[in-house]
Amino acid sequence: MPALLRAEAATGRGASRKSVIQVHLDGGPPQLDTIDLKPLAPSEIRGEFQPIETTVPELRLCEFMPRLARLADRGTWIRSLVGSAGAHDAFQCQSGFAAKDLQSLGGRPALGSVVSKLQGSTADATPPFVDLMQGRPLVRNSARPGFLGPAHQPFRPDLSQVFPRELEAGMKGELARLGSERQISLTLHAELTTERLNDRRGLLDALDGLRREIDGTGMMSAMDRFTEQAASILTSGELARALDFSREDPRTLDRYFLADTTAELRNTTSESPGATRKFLLARRLIEAGVRCVSLSLSDFDTHSNNFPRLRNLLPILDVGLAGLLQDLEERGLLKDTLIVVWGEFGRTPRIDPKTGGRHHWPQVGPAILMGGDFRHGQMIGATDSTASVVRERPVSYQDVFATVYSHLGIDPQQATVTDPQGRPQHLIAGGQVLRELL
Repeated sequence: MPALLRAEAATGRGASRKSVIQVHLDGGPPQLDTIDLKPLAPSEIRGEFQPIETTVPELRLCEFMPRLARLADRGTWIRSLVGSAGAHDAFQCQSGFAAKDLQSLGGRPALGSVVSKLQGSTADATPPFVDLMQGRPLVRNSARPGFLGPAHQPFRPDLSQVFPRELEAGMKGELARLGSERQISLTLHAELTTERLNDRRGLLDALDGLRREIDGTGMMSAMDRFTEQAASILTSGELARALDFSREDPRTLDRYFLADTTAELRNTTSESPGATRKFLLARRLIEAGVRCVSLSLSDFDTHSNNFPRLRNLLPILDVGLAGLLQDLEERGLLKDTLIVVWGEFGRTPRIDPKTGGRHHWPQVGPAILMGGDFRHGQMIGATDSTASVVRERPVSYQDVFATVYSHLGIDPQQATVTDPQGRPQHLIAGGQVLRELL
């Protein structure tokens, strides 16, 4: 083991600050209206949007994504994502697996929880995994630690006052069952000094020693870990500073600004233009030392009024993602930060003539990868003339996760985590690093 640790230190892997930002397009983004437009298809399939040229030859994006079109050579555009579990949450986008996989053992852990287990430390000034997802993903608890236990669950600051997101009626009961006390203090109280905090931790250790020995559920160890991590967070203040936009340069804030000028229909569960700053918050968290950040944009579940709603949503994605990409690049963080943008599935090629919407389509969906030390400026995969099925180079969720783990310095083929029965579990099942990016 000492030899292995010395070798790791020599390569710099042990001190790696590689990170990932996962952007979940909540509800399922329509491939035909984003990155795989079919202008020659019949009108009931191609829809209302026009394709625009990009900096990647032959790639055309939706007209409501002009900033990303100009930055397209910084990304890899996957038009052939397959293997969707068809579930209306973000779990597969967080773990690579269906929710039922290893459910008897507690379920598969999210990628951020794996990072917490393999690369996190209680001495870190920020938690390794911060979950900013709202609405449906928050209520259904998509970013969960699974069989790794509560010690590796994500840190969830309450963003409801910053980014309000109305819940569907059926979800409000779920949220109520989570409890109303979800506010999290991120700074040390003025009257609680570091010395007093250390004394309290010592007292807690003494009182809980016996309980730690007999507790077999994992909850006590989680409390111990969280006590250590909370102390680091509170005494450093890094996370609190990251969440404070007033500390940001006004010129940077302008980069993420999107004027609310559209008169189009906005669904009650959809984001407002201010949601572009979710991407800014993700950058600030990465800069503060967080290894994995998850955020969501709602609501791409466009069963009705697909085109009016996307006229509101796509500019938010365009401004926010383009701003994040340029921000990371200017700060020298882009090669260390991989951005993954996708949803739980695509949407039907044919527009519903009664509702003007597109419905669930697990057969194929879109995905975007940006950043990291990869070769970008390319498209991967192709669909048929109606974007119904993959015609060439299918890419699975597992393939994307293999690529993400590789970026983080974790061997996706060899690395394992131990389940509650003491058995090693591989992080992926059959996925391969995307060769086109290497």
